[in-house]
Amino acid sequence: MNKPTQVKLIEIARIFFILGLQSFGGGSSTLILIRQTCLQRGWMEEGEFVRTWALVQMAPGINLLKLTSLIGHKLRGWAGLAAAMSGLLLPSALVTVLMTAGYSAVRDQPLVQAALKGLLPATIGLSLMMSLQMAQPLLRKAYTESPLRLAANLVILGSAGLLFALLNASPMAVLLGGGAAGVLFLTLVPTRIQPTDHKDLP
Repeated sequence: MNKPTQVKLIEIARIFFILGLQSFGGGSSTLILIRQTCLQRGWMEEGEFVRTWALVQMAPGINLLKLTSLIGHKLRGWAGLAAAMSGLLLPSALVTVLMTAGYSAVRDQPLVQAALKGLLPATIGLSLMMSLQMAQPLLRKAYTESPLRLAANLVILGSAGLLFALLNASPMAVLLGGGAAGVLFLTLVPTRIQPTDHKDLP
């Protein structure tokens, strides 16, 4: 994995600028792009990225901006944070200003209306796929620890989804509940017992 000093500030800004230019369709598409970039460039491993994404959701604010700031800080400290944030925000801000200026002229066009209606299901599909991709390493690790730990993780995952979807619980309540369930279940459920080497028996 790259050390923070191995990534130049201009490279951080350039990469996040490109990510900002490609960030169509909402937060899910941007999250997918950031994840792919971190994994492909060796900035983070899968498990570290998932933990970082979970961490940013525990604090108020825009999750993608918090994620970008943590990645930039990991790579080059505070200067890396500024480079990453500037790179990500600059293209989207410029494009948004231009689109806002021109939207009033085309918003009633049938093709524009149809395109906007198609964005919602596409964004939901991206969100579901991203969730599945981020869940895989967590569930694989739980399975290697023990089937009971895998079952506990699945229960927490499913319960969090039901709380949010059916009871309209706040995201913070769901996250706090997941943390409490993790303390309760995952610390009590033992990991897989490693086989004992017969040579060590008396």
